[in-house]
Amino acid sequence: MLNHIVIMGRLTRDPELRYTQSQTPVASFTLAVDRDFANRDSGERQTDFIDCVAWRQTAEFVSKYFQKGSMAVVSGRLQIRDWTDREGGKRRSAEIVVDNVYFGESKRRDGEPRSDSHSSYGGSYSSNSYGGSDSGRGAAPAPSAFAELDDGDGELPF
Repeated sequence: MLNHIVIMGRLTRDPELRYTQSQTPVASFTLAVDRDFANRDSGERQTDFIDCVAWRQTAEFVSKYFQKGSMAVVSGRLQIRDWTDREGGKRRSAEIVVDNVYFGESKRRDGEPRSDSHSSYGGSYSSNSYGGSDSGRGAAPAPSAFAELDDGDGELPF
């Protein structure tokens, strides 16, 4: 079976970092994710608020580098939990158990306005459940999958 989800949105509040009794870090946060389509009547896009939970090094990474308003790309698995509220009612909630977190926008320089454009998607910063973060600085650019053709005889090689 496959249970994999990828979402992109803005944090609605600063991540909440806590520790279990065995001192395992866990961070909780909520992403505001706009739907791709607009409401027929009002013409406005609706927003979904999706709860996320990150563990271990990923939790520490989120807590250290993200705050309210940060654009984040999250991948992980959807988890449904059944629980009982204070009045004894049965409740159900969905959340994403985070495997990887990526910056959804490039880092701003002091004085630059925040860009709401999605064109900056795919920043080179990431964290995964195996720990650590990769800034991507100083790395050689990835080789291109395309090769230059010379105009020798004017025929394509396929």
